[in-house]
Amino acid sequence: MIESLPRISLYDLGFAAIESELRAAEVSTHHAKALWRALHYHGELEPTSQFSPPLQRWLESAVGEGKRFFLDVPEVVTESHSSDLLTRKYLLRLGDGHCVETVLMGYDGRYTACVSSQVGCAMGCVFCATGQMGFVRHLRAGEIIAQVQHVRRVLRNSQPQRRLRNLVLMGMGEPLHNYAAVMQALDAIANVRGINIGPSKISISTVGVVPGILRMASEGSPYRLAVSLHGSTEAERAALVPASKQWGLGELIAACRTYGMLTGRRIFIEWTLVAGCNDSLETAARLADLLSGMDVHINLIPLNPTSGFGGVPSTAGHAFQRVLRAAGFPCTFRQRRGIDVTAGCGQLQAAKRLAAVE
Repeated sequence: MIESLPRISLYDLGFAAIESELRAAEVSTHHAKALWRALHYHGELEPTSQFSPPLQRWLESAVGEGKRFFLDVPEVVTESHSSDLLTRKYLLRLGDGHCVETVLMGYDGRYTACVSSQVGCAMGCVFCATGQMGFVRHLRAGEIIAQVQHVRRVLRNSQPQRRLRNLVLMGMGEPLHNYAAVMQALDAIANVRGINIGPSKISISTVGVVPGILRMASEGSPYRLAVSLHGSTEAERAALVPASKQWGLGELIAACRTYGMLTGRRIFIEWTLVAGCNDSLETAARLADLLSGMDVHINLIPLNPTSGFGGVPSTAGHAFQRVLRAAGFPCTFRQRRGIDVTAGCGQLQAAKRLAAVE
């Protein structure tokens, strides 16, 4: 009986799985393209006359409250608009009552979504609000896709002439700790018959989960890799990134070199500048030596305030940058966005947890 089977989000089904479900229901798999387009290109599912009668009958019988399938459409708990007039942050409630934060950022001629991959994070980076929150659970692929569809709907309703062109997995959570669901979601997001964000416009940020980096390399993953380094010695990095105890600095750099060798792609190195901790000229020189011979772009990130970390933003960033540029590395400052609504790098935290059923 349907009631005895686990319910499944349609966003959790790849194209082949949709075909399989239709085949099992004795509906022609020819209709899978129409269903996929409704789900992923249009971002909505409304069983209306736009579908053929067989597909519409299947949707009405199989999708909805108390039925086998459902569609991830997270509830907007709060919406925050930054004074920069270009950044919006959404606290989204998932089906089980847990919440994640998703950010939409506008730039000249383009929009970027920053989405979450987990509720909380197990990596524990001391300057990151999500790390301070701790780990709750992984997101399903459908829950990641649903965040992207939410910001697409926002754009479609407010600026229909604009489209979402860039995606960064730099929200709550460690994407490579939730590898399978993240890659499944990105396969759908990058699909040319759906959302169609090109792989070169999608960035995966990791604190240095070495097995995930090596898996991306061996599988030829087409997405851009950003590595949050933050330290030029084991001790310096361990003070900020507890995960370095599991994957040491030497092991991480070796994995990055392997990734570069196998993929031929540039790696983006993320470096949050903390005064008196990792912002000295000596640290910059050690970093240049550490990255010698690698194709990297270094993003310097001003420390954003969080309630759980007493570190002070650095004022030595430009001197730090000059050392790295003199060593031949492209090095730029990450543009700060949405700080007044805690939408900046390291500030995302689902402070509200609401029960799905009171």
